[in-house]
Amino acid sequence: MRFGRALSERAGVREPVFEQPVTHSYHVTAAEPADCREALQLPLDTLKGIGPVRAAQLAGRGLATVEDLLYHLPFRYEDRRDVAAVSSAVPGESRAFVGRLTSIRSGRVRRGHRILTGTLTDDTGSLDLVWFNAVRHVSDALRAGQRLAVYGRVAPGRGARLSVPHPEFEVLDEGAERQPEVRPVYEKPGDVSQANLRGWAAQALERFGGCLPSFLPPEVAERQGLMDLNRAMGVIHRPDSALDPGVLEEARVAARRSLAFDEFFYFQLALALRQRQRLETPGFSSPARARLLTGRMRELLPYRLTRGQERVLREIYQDMESPHPMRRLLQGDVGSGKTVIAWLSALRAVENGRQALLLAPTELLAEQHYERLQPYAERLGVRAALLSGSLSAAARKETTERIGNGGVDFVVGTHALIQEGVSVPRMGLGIVDEQHRFGVSQRTAFARLPSRAAEAGVEPDLLLMSATPIPRSLAMVLSGDMEVSLLEEAPPGRTPVRTVVVQEDRRRRVYERVRAAVADGRQAYLVYPLVEDSGKLPLAAAETMARELSRSVMKGLRLGLVHGQMPAAERDRVMRRFRQGEIQVLVATTVIEVGIDVPGATLMVVEHAERFGLAQLHQLRGRVGRGRDESHCVLIHYGSRDDDARRRLEVLERAADGFEVAEADLRFRGAGEILGTRQAGYQGFRVAHLVRDHEVLQAARRETRDWLSRDPRLRSDVSRRIGAVLRHRWGESMQLAAWAD
Repeated sequence: MRFGRALSERAGVREPVFEQPVTHSYHVTAAEPADCREALQLPLDTLKGIGPVRAAQLAGRGLATVEDLLYHLPFRYEDRRDVAAVSSAVPGESRAFVGRLTSIRSGRVRRGHRILTGTLTDDTGSLDLVWFNAVRHVSDALRAGQRLAVYGRVAPGRGARLSVPHPEFEVLDEGAERQPEVRPVYEKPGDVSQANLRGWAAQALERFGGCLPSFLPPEVAERQGLMDLNRAMGVIHRPDSALDPGVLEEARVAARRSLAFDEFFYFQLALALRQRQRLETPGFSSPARARLLTGRMRELLPYRLTRGQERVLREIYQDMESPHPMRRLLQGDVGSGKTVIAWLSALRAVENGRQALLLAPTELLAEQHYERLQPYAERLGVRAALLSGSLSAAARKETTERIGNGGVDFVVGTHALIQEGVSVPRMGLGIVDEQHRFGVSQRTAFARLPSRAAEAGVEPDLLLMSATPIPRSLAMVLSGDMEVSLLEEAPPGRTPVRTVVVQEDRRRRVYERVRAAVADGRQAYLVYPLVEDSGKLPLAAAETMARELSRSVMKGLRLGLVHGQMPAAERDRVMRRFRQGEIQVLVATTVIEVGIDVPGATLMVVEHAERFGLAQLHQLRGRVGRGRDESHCVLIHYGSRDDDARRRLEVLERAADGFEVAEADLRFRGAGEILGTRQAGYQGFRVAHLVRDHEVLQAARRETRDWLSRDPRLRSDVSRRIGAVLRHRWGESMQLAAWAD
């Protein structure tokens, strides 16, 4: 505790002043960045009122440090400044009331649950206050005759009376004036009360607000009209109830923009530095070799490449001819033809005397790629190999040695490729399939395979592929670091999957449809959000449903079960049986999101579809429609027919294009994980939103470029502090090397 106080004092913490909240003043943080980071990373039990047990509970909900708490922003505000007369109460409205507690009584309802009921009366009438399972501190604080200020949502009560269930309340001293206020409302982590969250946030702001790293160049802050982070957090966490509502809202907008700009500035700076780092790194040049492997392969293809595929190949080949390492992200829907592009790219590397590697997230996917490409490799005289964890020790040793002595030109592998003992001396191209399934550290280890051999310091080209489309707006952001190719058209002959959203009450008919599909010789997927039943969430679970269905509506059918908690070998075994037709209905979780081709599967059913993101659902429906037969995806929705979740799901009924779906998902759910940084480093954006804050993003991008043009090596004193913050937020996750000589 003394340590935290000393740091906050050293940081020059001051009480935020908000007399003129919309005046955009930016005070550079007085403390050094290292001290700021040390203070903000203190555990939450540093704060009064949070003990070790509560701190552990909060950490489990993503609030582990003082910084986490400060960035846990309110999602709305309650304006309690206007006191309503009890007689004006309207069901469904949240209002503030002041009156006298004329009665208070406790009792028990069904199952022994305790209920506390009071009556609040003013000059115009009375209404009931109700607490179910009231905790002791509520009942101990109340007694008849007290003056109360209460706030809550009005609901119908007994008979014609109205009630306020679980109101927030404050006991008023006789003759004392109620203090009007605007209160922030937070997303609650577990059973934590709003009052506790407000108190802890205010305490964290008072003690550590001056440690928030406001180190942007002063001229940038002035030009953009920014508040420093301490002031912005004060406006958001501690709204000034004396201000006019319009002025207060203007202040909140300005504060939030300041926080978003701060995040975007460092993100864009990291992207620019990583791009410069790549352009200064030596790589391999792979020029065109007319009529060699790539030309011969085109003659072997039973079809012509689409215009989109030709365009993407030109982009990749241009990168490969450069003397600097390629870093390109290839985005395309399932079935858009990414594999043939990857293969033709690999052949360009091989015909230039280099080795090419394709890294897949699962053994089944690796086997599928190898089975498809090996016949072509044999006809072209390309030496190919498969390296996976399931190989015997002898086979693995023999394959690893062949790769290490240059006896293999093209390797398909799993995580086994990036384990100790694997050396690829002539690696010229690395291809990562379903790149978001790999952590940053894994992709980095893959790109550095040549450094284990003779050509240390020279980086290979890297092509990242994903069938999970990134929205165009996000792809534009990523272009600051890597090039982005969008494969937006499907090859001719691919049949679109018809999608329909149905309510839970039609579930039985959907299951009958599954039986009918199987009777016609087809296969089906049934996807559930959970592996096993949860005591807290009333959702269907894969294990439970697999048992129930096998005894009821699916009795007599050959069912299989796969989920992420199964051993990988067992999961692969079940998937192989499904692929071979031994299993007719596969009950699964989203572990099948990245799977293999099963041409016989024509029906995908997703239970509790509202629990999934649109992009994830689009990926799931990509598991069907792999053959010639018409395929369907049925999304079962649990909820109202006109709720927001239903409207969100209906996007999939209209949109077959993955990029359109991804844009909608971004609007509904936010950016989520950026650049696959989940396994290492900073967790992306806490405040900024790539759609809503598009203008802020562009402004930050311009300012970043301008600053780097003036101080390209970040040598100034201002840049030194900026660089320290940058290392903390993005240095590890983006693998930034030292950016100054």
